[in-house]
Amino acid sequence: MKMKKLAFAGALLACCTAPVMAQPGGQAEQDTSMSFFITSRGPGDGANLGGLAGADAHCAALAEAAGTTGKTWRAYLSTTGPDGVYARDRIGSGPWYNANGELVARGLVDLHYSNTNLNKQRSVTETGDTVNGVGDTPNMHDILTGTNVDGTASDMTCNNWTSNTDASRAMVGHFDRVGGGPLAESWNATHLSRGCSQEQLQASGGNGFFYCFATGE
Repeated sequence: MKMKKLAFAGALLACCTAPVMAQPGGQAEQDTSMSFFITSRGPGDGANLGGLAGADAHCAALAEAAGTTGKTWRAYLSTTGPDGVYARDRIGSGPWYNANGELVARGLVDLHYSNTNLNKQRSVTETGDTVNGVGDTPNMHDILTGTNVDGTASDMTCNNWTSNTDASRAMVGHFDRVGGGPLAESWNATHLSRGCSQEQLQASGGNGFFYCFATGE
């Protein structure tokens, strides 16, 4: 009798401690690794980012230096002209998470029309650091986009991100969602910069930073 009880107890223990396997057809666990960030630094030449290719390469280099590899990165920037492209069409379909694993947006509609997660706390750099916003010194909350609130192209893109002069300007957004003007709470289309040079970007409350998104490819 004692041996039977021990055998039963052993079988019960094996049953209850066996690993739980994923069921066929079950959903894969969501990848919450970094797929969005604000650049911790710009190339240093104002809004001359080397065009979209240069901006994308800057995103990839910063992400890799922060330890995130194997992803395709695109700068959230629009361009105009015959080969113009909308920022919203460059960044994949989401969802996107910041360096701290926090959800930033579920998809393109959430990102552009109902987003409340893009704010000073969650719009962090590739290293998870907070960028200076309103109330900080210096304020650097202007983020280059060249984009309207719906993700389409603005007319102002600093010559498609190849100019560092003040003959042109760029549409910028406020990552902290605060500031002056009727569109102060827009993360991607708040006002125009004073120019395209580093000095004029800083003069209007920026530092040549921009958003980077992983496309999911």
